[in-house]
Amino acid sequence: MSSELDIFVGNTTLIDEEVYQLWLDGHSVAEAVARRLRGGVLERSGTSLGVLQSDTRDHFRTFQMLERLLHAPPRLLQQLLFQIPPSRQAMLVQRYYAFDPGLARELLGRKLSKGTKKELDEVSARTGVTIRSCRRQFDNFKRVFKAVEELRGPLADNIQQLFLLPPPLARDYAAIVFFASSRFETGKRRLQFLSFADLAACAQHMMEHWTQGALVSNWCPLVPTGLAAPEAADGDLPKSFLQDLKELKVLVGDKELLDQHKSLVCSALRGKISVYNEMETNFKALSRALVNVGGKLTHARDVRDFFVELVEK
Repeated sequence: MSSELDIFVGNTTLIDEEVYQLWLDGHSVAEAVARRLRGGVLERSGTSLGVLQSDTRDHFRTFQMLERLLHAPPRLLQQLLFQIPPSRQAMLVQRYYAFDPGLARELLGRKLSKGTKKELDEVSARTGVTIRSCRRQFDNFKRVFKAVEELRGPLADNIQQLFLLPPPLARDYAAIVFFASSRFETGKRRLQFLSFADLAACAQHMMEHWTQGALVSNWCPLVPTGLAAPEAADGDLPKSFLQDLKELKVLVGDKELLDQHKSLVCSALRGKISVYNEMETNFKALSRALVNVGGKLTHARDVRDFFVELVEK
């Protein structure tokens, strides 16, 4: 009895994107096989269940070996063990560092410590993200934070350079690092209507106008001239700047300055926001509330409660 066996030998590492996503989502090999079966892979490929199981296990082993390189993406580009085209390398990195917005919202502003990691079982239950995926994403947040917390300059640029992330994803990680560094309170019930995207947009504006770095090319036009520019890195709110915010009280104590301030703000926002008429009508009350919030930011507790104060006032 004779049999024939066809063998193909190559040096390119094959990456199945569907299986990679199942691995990233925290599924076991058995769970991944079951999901692939439900997706009709046997019918499309004409193979057997045994081959499907072996194929899935093989991919999972490959991903586990690649993971140590994904912790420092430039090493993935420099290594020679896995022959992976550049476009596939970029896909591996981007998907590995992609995160669930609901999970990020749960962790935003919290200390990226062992104590927080111990609470991931509860976070997993609330968000529907598997515990394995929660841990991977948390470890990614912590790894990026540790890598850039002491660096000078714009967070997003530093993250993009060190982890080879696309700009939008790097900006999202910059927001996570910024909140972790400043420890803003975001978990209160009254703030739950704010999504991760909402708070990330706030972080971006604060990094652009309240901290020093390459992103700070234009000083905030609403701050009176003469106030000191910030002196810290992107992840910090410099004390000198927060002290200077007290000087903004002149904007509500002097009618002429208030009118000038209103004119400048309305000129800048006219036609750009949907609530312009409401803002213009209530400008005095809004200005007073914002100035009062800003004037209290010299104390650490008030800095942490910044978003709570904005919503309340």
